[in-house]
Amino acid sequence: MKACCLVALLAVSLPIVFSGEAAALRTRLGDHFFVPDPLPELAVRVHRRFQPAPGVAAEALTYATQLGMRVPAILYRPDPLPAAGTCPAFVVVNGHGGDKYSWYAYFTGIAFARAGFVVLTYDPAGEGERNSTRRSGTREHDRLQGDAVLARRLAGLMITDARQAVALLAGRPEVDRTRMAAGGYSMGSFVLALAGAIEPRLRAVVLVGGGNLDGIGGYWDRSKAMCQGLPYRSLEFLGDRAAALYALHAARGPLLIWNGRADTVVNMPNTQDEFFTDLQQRVAVRHGSRQTVFDFGFTPTASHRPYWLTEPVARWLGRQLRVPAWTADPEHPLPTTHIATWAQRTGAAMDRLYATEEREGGTRAVGVDVPGIAREELSVLSVEEWERAKPSLVFEMWVARARQSGG
Repeated sequence: MKACCLVALLAVSLPIVFSGEAAALRTRLGDHFFVPDPLPELAVRVHRRFQPAPGVAAEALTYATQLGMRVPAILYRPDPLPAAGTCPAFVVVNGHGGDKYSWYAYFTGIAFARAGFVVLTYDPAGEGERNSTRRSGTREHDRLQGDAVLARRLAGLMITDARQAVALLAGRPEVDRTRMAAGGYSMGSFVLALAGAIEPRLRAVVLVGGGNLDGIGGYWDRSKAMCQGLPYRSLEFLGDRAAALYALHAARGPLLIWNGRADTVVNMPNTQDEFFTDLQQRVAVRHGSRQTVFDFGFTPTASHRPYWLTEPVARWLGRQLRVPAWTADPEHPLPTTHIATWAQRTGAAMDRLYATEEREGGTRAVGVDVPGIAREELSVLSVEEWERAKPSLVFEMWVARARQSGG
């Protein structure tokens, strides 16, 4: 690119973040995706309490999201709570077909709670108790037909769900509001790339199985249309979209992007070190500083996995959030579990497309002695309660309300 063209481009794209107007851009992005401002009242309802594993207590709850809908979720916490001080917190943002029933969601809840976290996992739109038949792995929202406006509304629903999860944790007395983090996997990496750019209360964000946001006509423009492709294309007003979003993350706090080098699910073989190094440089220009520009890393030979459960990412989170269990002895490996072996032993359900060794089955997850949990134990509502609450839960009702709102 000629120097004169580069100067002209920077003149258009730099001032949004470089001039210190991150708050204004966050508002603009929220409006663009129809995220309510202010966010809806949480109206948290705890439906029951249970103990999923030794050393861990859990609450099955629901909270409010946009257009009068509600989100079923499970909150995990240490049991007992620390005698002095408060806990870091972590939100799980699932990938396609994932929900609070997914092995990695409850494994994260238990393993992280034993390390001292309060963890929130929830059902994304169209999955679990937000599905009209209460099933998982349906990818129901991928069947939605609509234009770019409805796609922006869907992305906004997912952003709102995640931001409300952060708000819920921020309101818990046992949570240290200065040590809140979130992890997004696969589709969740895209959702959290947006939500984390907008949500300043997150101290740290981890994007795994994704985060390789590319340019016009690239993978993310061509990916699942309603939840990713159309919403990402709609951000062309930002100029260099990836740099603008990650500059907002830099203004918020630390960000780590971690992937498997062989992850063909999200085109990772074509976006390796050189891609991310170039993106770091563009973010630094947009941010006006190299400080807090994202970190990145790879697990060799591996593919699509929830890498926040692996040791290098847990260590990074430990440093950002001051987690003694993961920082006290950095030279000593953390205890881990081989997930394929664990799933076979415990009977934990896994998506057969991802249960292979190169994908989720090969994950070496931090934590040991995590039990498999029966699906019914992770359901927030009984069948009778769910039937009564269905109009405020299921995806098809949100679609009807979104269309009535002009989407």
